[in-house]
Amino acid sequence: MKRILTIIIGMIGMTIGAQVMASEIKVISSVAFKEAYLAMIPEFEKATGHRVTTLWLPTVEIMNRLKGGEAADLVIVASNGIDELTRLGKIQAGSRQDYVKSGIGIGMRKGSVKPDISSAEAVKTALLNAKSVAYSTGPSGVYLVSLFQKMGVTEAIAPKLKVIQGEPVGAVVERGDAEIGFQQVPEILSVPGIDLVGPLPPEIQFVTIFAFGIHEQVRDLAATKDLIKTLKSGPAVPLIKKYGLETAW
Repeated sequence: MKRILTIIIGMIGMTIGAQVMASEIKVISSVAFKEAYLAMIPEFEKATGHRVTTLWLPTVEIMNRLKGGEAADLVIVASNGIDELTRLGKIQAGSRQDYVKSGIGIGMRKGSVKPDISSAEAVKTALLNAKSVAYSTGPSGVYLVSLFQKMGVTEAIAPKLKVIQGEPVGAVVERGDAEIGFQQVPEILSVPGIDLVGPLPPEIQFVTIFAFGIHEQVRDLAATKDLIKTLKSGPAVPLIKKYGLETAW
């Protein structure tokens, strides 16, 4: 009886210890890989006891908030953003770890007639023929502005361009406010009411690498590193690929 009581007390002690050690990890992240990420978090929380709170924001807003002094434990954004935040002293030097990479895709409402996008010239024709074109303010949007200029279509399509911030481009296309939309492939795939027409052809494709960065004001470094390890583990790879991404590590 005494031995059983000792074991029970020991187990209670371990449980209390685990609860004391559990942390809340604040993540500020781009939405580019939201679906794959969300599929992995419950198991991490169950296995570690940590709680993950994630703030999903457009890249421009992430950068502005962090530059303005907002704190987090882990930041996940385009790698050039992590580099800039590191130079500004917001992200720990040497903490950048490349995570996933994604190209730009084109989305249209389900059931619509899809244009040919097999070449740069075909994409140019699709842009000129489209009634309206939506794109985001993130890394893909910055690139698209330069691409439209390079193609020589900026003036022709300017009246029908819609710059989207604060929601997926696919949501705008789904409700009919734009005929075609350009955004990261996984973000197109995340909207059920639209189809992925396809990625941009290789000659004009732009691949964004998203990376981890540990914030200078991280509260629990060990827990944050454990989260990164989980998100980059072997079991994570099929989920990453399922949602239109490729690993970058």
